[in-house]
Amino acid sequence: MACLNHLPHALVQSLSQGSLLKVISGLKNFDRASVEMVSRAAGRGGADLIDVACSPELVRLAIKNSNLPVCVSAVEPELFLQSVEAGASMVEIGNFDSFYSKGRFFSAEEVLELTIQTRKLLPEIALSVTVPHFLPLDKQTDLALSLVDEGVDLIQTEGGTSSRPLSPGILGMIEKASPTLAAVSCISEGLRKAGRHVPILCASGLSAVTVPMAFAAGAKGVGVGAVVNRLDDELAMFAVVKRLREAIAHYKDLPINSLFR
Repeated sequence: MACLNHLPHALVQSLSQGSLLKVISGLKNFDRASVEMVSRAAGRGGADLIDVACSPELVRLAIKNSNLPVCVSAVEPELFLQSVEAGASMVEIGNFDSFYSKGRFFSAEEVLELTIQTRKLLPEIALSVTVPHFLPLDKQTDLALSLVDEGVDLIQTEGGTSSRPLSPGILGMIEKASPTLAAVSCISEGLRKAGRHVPILCASGLSAVTVPMAFAAGAKGVGVGAVVNRLDDELAMFAVVKRLREAIAHYKDLPINSLFR
C-alpha cells in the first residue's frame, strides 16, 4: 500500500475518509467525444478519480477536461507503460464486466498472473485489481488475499452487468447492486480477519440509492460507469455524478459544498 502515498493528496484524503467517487468511462471506450464528456461531467460533478481506457491520448484528454487524477484500465500489463508516462496516477487490471457477454472469463490464476506481471513492470505505481464476480464469494476473498500478498494497493469488486433485477424502482436498484455489495462485505471481512488493511472499491451496478450501502458494507470508495457513460448528454451526466456525490456526502456527514470543484 506504500504506492498509495504517491497519489495526489486529495485522492489519498478521499480514501482515508472512505468517500472516494470514481467515474468510469469504460475499459473499451476509445471514443474521444464520449471520454471528453464523461471527464468534464466527472470533474464538475465532484468525482475524485476518472477511469479511462488504456490510451495515452485518452489520459491526456481526461486530465485536461476533468482536472482529476486518472486511472487506466486494461488486461494487458504492457499497455500501462505509455499511459503512465502520459500522466496516469493509477492502473487497474479489469473491470471484467465488458468481457462476459463475449464468453470471456478471467480465472483467479489469470488475474493473479496479470497482477504479478504488472507489479514487475510498474513497482511504484498505485495498482488496483478487480476480483471477478462469477467466482464464489469465498474464492473471491481468497483471490483478494493473494492479490494483496503480491503488492496490490486496492481491491475492486464488480457484478452489475450480470445482475438481472426482477423488480422496478428502488428495489430493482438494490437487486442490481447485490452481487458487488455481497463481494465487498465478504472480502472486507476476510481482509480484516487476515489483518490486511487494503481499501476496497465497490463498482458495477451502483446508483445513488446503493452507494451508501457499499460504504456500509466496508468499501472505501465506489466506482460508477454505465449510469454515467451510457448517457448522451453532458448535463445529464453531470447531474448523475452530482447526485452520487451528494449521496456519499450525506451518508458520510461531510460538507457537500467543499466536495464540488
